[in-house]
Amino acid sequence: MANLKSSYMGIELKNPFIVGACSMTAHMDAAKRIEDAGAGAFVIQSLFEEQIQLQRLRLDEELAMHDNVDAEIQNLFPDVKHAGPDEHLMWVKKTKEAAGIPVFASLNCTNPDTWAEWALKLQDTGVDGLELNFFAIPIDFDRSGSEIEAEQLSALQSVKKKLKIPVSVKLSAFYTNPLYTFKQFDKAGVDGLVLFNRMFHPSFNIEKESGKYPFNLSTSSDHRASLRFAGMLRDNVSASICASNGIHTGEDAIEVLLAGADVFQAVSTIYKNRIPVIQTIINDIAEWMDRKGYETIDDFRGKLSVARTPDKWTYRRAQYVKMLLNADDYVVRPPV
Repeated sequence: MANLKSSYMGIELKNPFIVGACSMTAHMDAAKRIEDAGAGAFVIQSLFEEQIQLQRLRLDEELAMHDNVDAEIQNLFPDVKHAGPDEHLMWVKKTKEAAGIPVFASLNCTNPDTWAEWALKLQDTGVDGLELNFFAIPIDFDRSGSEIEAEQLSALQSVKKKLKIPVSVKLSAFYTNPLYTFKQFDKAGVDGLVLFNRMFHPSFNIEKESGKYPFNLSTSSDHRASLRFAGMLRDNVSASICASNGIHTGEDAIEVLLAGADVFQAVSTIYKNRIPVIQTIINDIAEWMDRKGYETIDDFRGKLSVARTPDKWTYRRAQYVKMLLNADDYVVRPPV
């Protein structure tokens, strides 16, 4: 019988399926159902910089409400902490205490000081690891890509200096040379590389002529970018590799494992197909392994990585050229 045990950032998982950060992991009942469905681990919904700063702003306004009314009155308003993000910390702690599988926290910040401060607070909740969500949307014409990359690297280094638990970074695929950037994170001691962040893109309501914000779910074909880079990173970095974005079926999961991913994250397929799809995907992996004669995932993990695949053109530009030059082979023609 297939053994799906996996290791991620030095943490043992019963299988490689990690439910990514989402609204479902922000509710105790859903988190319990995710565990019961067989997930190997889950990432709790992110704590965002905006939440932290909004609560601080509200607190500052409340504390300043009676300033200069009376010299003695200021003693009635002692230095207190804002409650919003602290409630998140309490929720993370309770979730970790209740869970029977590894639990990871997620932090999504922009301010250099916020990363280290709140990473330490999240560690204190008892979580098994922390995921830094480097979600940078280009909005400034005067900032270079290297500047943004340097800030992210600095944030990772400041967090790693303070934390004892393993730290992963969830990244974008839109660096000029992702392989170089990922290698820098690896040299800085990151424990895991999560490929990739699902970027937000706006949409418009053409009747109201205003912005709209649809739920941005992935499709099954989106996992190909993760597959490509997992295959190229395998055996070239020390960090664990987690494929994310577009893994909807057991076949998608097997593909990224063949490329070299240690584990994978999924969210959209759970929204589309509900929580029981977790067990379906796990069963599909196990059935495929039994059919192929693989006893453990290590028996085939990375078998089709760039270093080990027998088809050396799989990851190369030549494969793209070949497809275009033989486009007729890919055209779906109507029946005669």
